[in-house]
Amino acid sequence: MARTSKSAGTPVGVKMMQKVSSTRTFARIAPHVIPAVDRAVHRLSKGRTMMSTRMLPGVILHARGAKTGQPRQTPLACMPEPEKGTWILIGSNFGRPGHPAWTANLLAHPEVSVHWEGQDIPVRARLLAGEERADAWRAVLGFWPPYATYQKRIEREIRLFRIERR
Repeated sequence: MARTSKSAGTPVGVKMMQKVSSTRTFARIAPHVIPAVDRAVHRLSKGRTMMSTRMLPGVILHARGAKTGQPRQTPLACMPEPEKGTWILIGSNFGRPGHPAWTANLLAHPEVSVHWEGQDIPVRARLLAGEERADAWRAVLGFWPPYATYQKRIEREIRLFRIERR
């Protein structure tokens, strides 16, 4: 059984990872390391897992490049919404200034697929706005509080997409 902190029963390792992932050093290093390791582990495990899913649920996004139309595979953390059969993708870019490229890909080509729990699932991505985005953002912050730190660091609004089965 995992050790838990006294506050809210959160596993100690998760609390520590939340602190680490909120640092500027993590934001500088993680985008270069985590996706590469996730791709390798995903390939070696024949699509069964990714390293980052030890902390957060994740998908492999299969999309086309916004400008090139070339196929892109991007490992991403996600927030599953099992009651709706959907997922939220968070364009945090680890709290770095620009939007991540995959968000432009979804805006240009919203008909994509995700690899989730061993299955390739055709989905449609929709950028959230207004009250729907505000509701999703509150849920995202409850799910992984470091996203609030990322948002404070940058001027742009972090893009949230809901992906739904086609």
